[in-house]
Amino acid sequence: MDQFIVKPLFGDGPISWYTPTNVTFWMALAILSIVGLLVLGTRGRAIVPNRIQSIAELAYGFIFKMVEDVAGKDGLKYFPYIMTLFMFIVFSNFLGLLPLSFTTTSHIAVTAVMAMAVFITVTVIGFVKNGAGFLSLFWISSAPLVLRPILALIEVISYFVRPVSHSIRLAGNMMAGHAVIKVFAAFAAVVAIAPLSIIAITAIYALEVLVSFIQAYVFAILTCVYLKDALHPHH
Repeated sequence: MDQFIVKPLFGDGPISWYTPTNVTFWMALAILSIVGLLVLGTRGRAIVPNRIQSIAELAYGFIFKMVEDVAGKDGLKYFPYIMTLFMFIVFSNFLGLLPLSFTTTSHIAVTAVMAMAVFITVTVIGFVKNGAGFLSLFWISSAPLVLRPILALIEVISYFVRPVSHSIRLAGNMMAGHAVIKVFAAFAAVVAIAPLSIIAITAIYALEVLVSFIQAYVFAILTCVYLKDALHPHH
């Protein structure tokens, strides 16, 4: 499991909050890759786009449509935030598939910060937009009166569990896939089963490519769902 160990980039000393590590390096590389795709790759803005511009426009249109469909027209003003989350996660996931790389989204410290940022943001938006009316999110008026207090308690608990599930889902899936690849890679040294091990690694790697995109999509679409609840809390 050494592929998940945080190490300083220079030397072997203790790690402090200001120490450049393999985590910060691959996070910075993900950010530079996003800038390269969305800024440098589209600066020409040709009517007939090249491949890089086409990919950037496809990503933009995909997330824009998702925000509009899930969060509604009111949610489009928060599109840049959701687009940033999606692009950072998808690039971090894909870069983590490179040999000798580090998957930053496999660490709960990274995903928890993003999940808490989403949780705090949508909660603030909910109270700013609706005031005390935001609390109606927890009061299911369509349910029988006798059940409403119980359901309200369940809704409150599920609401505060959101950042936990939001962060663990991403980190757990990314860590599990890489760990499975590592296990099968260990069997590649055994000559008798090396071919089967290589086939298994190839299949799991292909699955991880799909999972890397799906997990970024799931994180983004859940953010849209939470945003919709903040903008329109009434059941």
